[in-house]
Amino acid sequence: MRLCFLVEEHYRHDGMPNEVIRQLTAWGHRVDVVRPGGSLLRMTDLVRAGTHDAWVLKTVSGGPGLTLLEAAAAAGVTTVNDARSIRGVRDKALAAALGSARGLPLPPTYAVARPELLAEIPDELYPLVVKPADGSSGRGVHLLPSPDRLAALLPELAGEGMLIAQPYVPNPGTDIKVYCVNGELHATERCSPLHPDPAVRERRVPLPAEVAQIAARVGEVYGLDLYGVDVLLGPDGPVVVDVNDFPSFRQVPDAAARVAGAVLDLARAGGRTSAPLCPPARPYPLPVAIPAQATARAGDGA
Repeated sequence: MRLCFLVEEHYRHDGMPNEVIRQLTAWGHRVDVVRPGGSLLRMTDLVRAGTHDAWVLKTVSGGPGLTLLEAAAAAGVTTVNDARSIRGVRDKALAAALGSARGLPLPPTYAVARPELLAEIPDELYPLVVKPADGSSGRGVHLLPSPDRLAALLPELAGEGMLIAQPYVPNPGTDIKVYCVNGELHATERCSPLHPDPAVRERRVPLPAEVAQIAARVGEVYGLDLYGVDVLLGPDGPVVVDVNDFPSFRQVPDAAARVAGAVLDLARAGGRTSAPLCPPARPYPLPVAIPAQATARAGDGA
């Protein structure tokens, strides 16, 4: 097969997707790499139906790669993930509206085009988590413990464009990252981006059944096949706080081969697989239990 990977400069030397590209090449497939943020692109010639079996996107949320992927989809090319689905999760304001309307457990979400409008959010909803609607990798995430802290943060937020704000979800200080690849779910635990602790390293953990159901439902709601879900174990149960369309798949066993295989399967199928839900991966990792209730330690917000 012939595949085109759109890889942003930010991921130029990253293990994901470079290891996947090497795996596909080792299997005898041809992979062309386009760097949308570092190349002069002749759009009228770049995207042609039949040139590639599928295009794969690994770029930052605010980069130009999604435009190219959407152009490929419009020309009839298979994309991984579906280009419309990626747009639906990379815009966090849109993702909140879509997910809430379809029954996912999400925090109440406000969206503002100007940061000073955050002052209209009721005081009783603080502490508040504020982040860019197109943010990724924990960039620009802020925890506001009270309304009087907003004024000092306004200059920093001024250049972020659309912002979302959500009430802080009390939790154990870590979140669960669930990766879905090739029809399987893999769970890891990691420290909060709001309270980074170098001593806490991401590690594989057992996947609670309730979290597995939610993570599988995320793929259905947003139309994704390869994705990651950030879940907090709050006092009222699991809460979805972020969805990534092509995450790092850290700690997933044989991640490069699994992701490469999933890309090939999707390319052959012409898009989404027919499986309605992703079952939990087996065998489960055994040694770590995830607490069911929040503790007093402040952790991640939404």
